[in-house]
Amino acid sequence: MNGRPEFLVSETEVNRIIDVLLKVHGIDFTGYSRASFTRRVQRIVDRDASGNFGALLERLSVNSNYANLFINEVMVNVTEMFRDPTFFHALRADVLPQLKNLDHITIWHAGCSTGEEVFSMAILLHEMGLLKKTRIVATDLNSDALQKASKGVLPSKMIAEYEANYLSAGGLGLLSDYYAADFNSITVNEFLRSNIQFKQHNLVSDGFFGAFDLIICRNVLIYFQKPLQSSVVSLFKRSLNKNGYLCLGTKESLLFAEDRFAFDEVDKREKVFRKKGS
Repeated sequence: MNGRPEFLVSETEVNRIIDVLLKVHGIDFTGYSRASFTRRVQRIVDRDASGNFGALLERLSVNSNYANLFINEVMVNVTEMFRDPTFFHALRADVLPQLKNLDHITIWHAGCSTGEEVFSMAILLHEMGLLKKTRIVATDLNSDALQKASKGVLPSKMIAEYEANYLSAGGLGLLSDYYAADFNSITVNEFLRSNIQFKQHNLVSDGFFGAFDLIICRNVLIYFQKPLQSSVVSLFKRSLNKNGYLCLGTKESLLFAEDRFAFDEVDKREKVFRKKGS
């Protein structure tokens, strides 16, 4: 064994997988970064195909349970509580104070994965006295991730890192104030989860479903090709209230988006933008 895959997936075969996922299961991966998508497909093929690509394609076509597992596995799910603490500092200092005078605050967290960053936002809102009047819609395409998020149960092995992130983000107490610990997991307190609605949503094909004061979509657009990035930014523009805020990941930008001129830059480093009022 030389460590190389026994069966290297070709571009044609990747296209056939994308075609099956779209035509049979209605999930469109055509606008995703091809390199990232191919790497994830290769790992699945190495494990499941045993060199028989035709059998794998047939399984994808006729077995909806396997197709769902396949789709969930090729999705990117990397998250942690208070990820990038300086971003949460920016929310605390520059964004949420501008929303505090609203009667109600609506937030869309797109690409929420298993919920760690959504729960972080709920903690921040609580510490600023805003949680009770805020509704958070947290969406993802990955149904398995959403199921985990809805339960509020997180692995305890990361808690020391989460605690450090929380303190670096300007936390006002102890992170342990916000969860109950068990043997190998923690459960986020119910009062933090009560205003969060977890919902399956596909940024590629699903459209506008509400008007929001703040949209957070961090480290998702980097996995999309530029035309799809532009399309998603347009969706966000339509989904934001006047003067609403859009937060992206630090490696993302509006540079190639058709609607880039609809936003003002609030924080260049943390990629915080505000929709223009006119």
